[in-house]
This record gives sequence, C-alpha cells and structure tokens, in this order.
Amino acid sequence: MRLISAFFALAFAAGALAQASFPAKPVTMVVGFEPGGGTDTVARIVAKTMSENLGQQVLVENRAGAGGNIAVDYVAKSAPDGYTIVLANVGALAVNPHLLKVPYDPLRDLAPITMAVVFANVLVVQPSLAVSSLAEYVKLAREKPATVTYASSGIGGAGHLAGELLKMMAQIDIVHVPYKGGGPAMQGFLGGQVASFFATPVSTIAQIKAGKARPIATTGSKRSALMPDVPTIAESGYPGYEALNWYAYLGPARLPKDLVDRLNRELVKALAAPEVQAAFDKQGVEAQPGTPEELARYIAREYQTWGKVVKEAGIQAQ
Repeated sequence: MRLISAFFALAFAAGALAQASFPAKPVTMVVGFEPGGGTDTVARIVAKTMSENLGQQVLVENRAGAGGNIAVDYVAKSAPDGYTIVLANVGALAVNPHLLKVPYDPLRDLAPITMAVVFANVLVVQPSLAVSSLAEYVKLAREKPATVTYASSGIGGAGHLAGELLKMMAQIDIVHVPYKGGGPAMQGFLGGQVASFFATPVSTIAQIKAGKARPIATTGSKRSALMPDVPTIAESGYPGYEALNWYAYLGPARLPKDLVDRLNRELVKALAAPEVQAAFDKQGVEAQPGTPEELARYIAREYQTWGKVVKEAGIQAQ
C-alpha cells in the first residue's frame, strides 16, 4: 500500500514539476492555411501576446492544405508534451470528416484546450436585385426556383453550409457557386457573376459602404457588432438558425490534463488581453475563450449538426 501511495505521490510531483517548468522551449502553434488568411491572422495576434506572457517564443507554423486537415492530422500525431498545438476551424473539425476520408477522428484524436474566436457571416445581395430583406430574398427564390445564386469561399466552408442550412429551413432552391477562397468569391460577386454571397463582415463592410453590396441578414444567433442594424436570419423568421465560423485550440489526445489546463490558462489570458481584443475588433471576430470541457461539447454538437446538413443536402467534395 505504501508503495502504491509513493508511486502516485511521485507521479503527481512529476506532473506538477513538468507544468511548473513548462515551457522550457518554444511552443509551435500550427495553422492549416496559408499566411495572411483569417486563421493565420488570429493565430499570429494571439501568439505575440502569449509569447510575451510566457517569456518563451510561440511560433506560428503554416501547414496548409486539404481545408485544414493536414495541420490537424499533424498535431493529432505529434508528441503529447504541450509544445505542439493547432488552431483549427469548423471545417477541419466538424465538416470535412463528413465529406472526406480524413486520417483522424476529431472527437477522439485531439485534446480540446479552448475556443478561440467565433464570427458570423453576412448574406449580401446585388444592389440591382429587388431585395432588401430576407423575407423578400426567400420570396424571390420561391417564385424563381434554381435561379437565385449564392457564392461562398468553397465547398464545405462556413458560407456554403450557411446557404445549405437556409435552403433546408426556408425550403427554397438557391444555387451554390463555390470559389477557391473568400477573395475570389468577392470578386465574382462584385463582377455580377452571382446574385448573393455569404461573406465575412470584415471583408464586406467597405463594399456595403460603397453601395456595391446590400446586407440583408447575418448568420449568428445574435447581431454582428460590426453591423448591428442588420438582423439575423434567426430573427427574420427562422428561429434556431445559426451558422458560425469558429477557430479553436487543440492538442494531441494524450496531452496530460495538467498541460491542457496550463495551456488553457495561458491562451485564455492572451485572448482576454486588451491589445488582442482591439486587434480582433478590426478583424470582425469575437474572442470566446472557455474551458476544455465546454469546447469538447461544442465540437461534438457542431459535428452532429453539420454532419446532418452534409447528408441531407447531399454535399460532396470536389
């Protein structure tokens, strides 16, 4: 009995020592997209403040490809020592596993640490379109089925899923036009190639102010701070509607709880820093740090929600 007690005491002491000495070297924050994109921008904002707080470098490493899957798989297979974490998005964690044969299970192969940011999309229409509200948009789609088009940044992306969820809840037939990224989608919209676009607020504000895009609804459960006068789809006749972009921090599944807790504290502290909040405001994203348990439950819900949408809408990867 004494030997067992001594063993557990030694294990506890070793864990406490590991946490106390962490980090003894740079921490790598892996991102599944190219530099300059939304996920990369958020990662670099947080990494700067986190580095200052830790007194140790937090390096952002871009492992782009496959909609973020490559980065997530890399971290899932990395050493569970706290030195490699990933900032992953809704696509890689809750959508892609239903579209593709990914080499990881997002619910079993990763250790949730904390939610990072959330933000809604905004549905904008061409100024020439005789539509100024979601009700009029739905009415037009019903009167002219399969003729109203909407752009997104790509198949399986948040904008695409926002459109598919609206199609299901409003029982309308609008046509998805996928582009290879938000930038090309905006160019297609501005060029008149599509009637509408589920876009990020920060990328659309200038176009709205210039009269080149008309906002009719946002996709979150509450109004966007960047455009508080634009109603949500939920309050426009479709209660329960929500389609958010979100980025979250995770490590490999076998990451010890003491290191999960330490990383959670450091990330929550960085996410709450005034300079980080100010930088996020400019990007149109909202910090929403929480506990590892809250993130695990959220990912599980999103996984089920978007799995159902992918199946019922018959979405297929291309």
